[in-house]
Amino acid sequence: MIFSRKRADGGRHARDERADVLDSYETAGPARGPYDLSEAPDDVQRLDLGSLHIPAVPGVEVRVQADPQGVVQQVVLVHGDNALQLGVFAAPRSEGIWDEVREEIRQSLLGDGATAQEAQGEYGVELHARVRTPDGPTDLRFVGIDGPRWMVRGVYQGAAATDPAAAGPLAICLDGLVVDRGQEAKPVREPLPLRLPREMADQAEGDDASTPTPRGA
Repeated sequence: MIFSRKRADGGRHARDERADVLDSYETAGPARGPYDLSEAPDDVQRLDLGSLHIPAVPGVEVRVQADPQGVVQQVVLVHGDNALQLGVFAAPRSEGIWDEVREEIRQSLLGDGATAQEAQGEYGVELHARVRTPDGPTDLRFVGIDGPRWMVRGVYQGAAATDPAAAGPLAICLDGLVVDRGQEAKPVREPLPLRLPREMADQAEGDDASTPTPRGA
């Protein structure tokens, strides 16, 4: 299942495009996201996946893997050769969990024989890793953002894994992301529920599940 926007003018520089889009997000709240639902700008078109609302950014495909009941198992944003996998998790009200989660990811990667090191990034401390795959070494960049009772984890692949400036429209999506935490009590680190929008779920029921279905916005 793919939600996509037509590609923007290729002559525009990614940084200029990002600045233009972020200008439209100016509100009395934070200068950029990921936003909590309570403080998000309301003048941006987004794909509602339940706990995550993803802004519609030109040139970005939202690839969603869901089970037969419409429960989303994986969300990956794709732009060219770059990808950004997103996850959102419950966190305590009093403190963030990214520092602890990042260290656990690092230890797990090292245990699997990968290289992993921390670096300062746009959202704070990131984790840069190189893992072995059947296709050869692959670079990954883990980004974490703590919010009110939630944490967003993003994993960049492609050139954006080693060069943040290459993230372009994917970074715009992360900056404009909205989290709907809900009021229900949840265990810390439990993934927040994601689901297909009703129209996409209805469409999926009528299509061959193995065939990605493009949907323009």
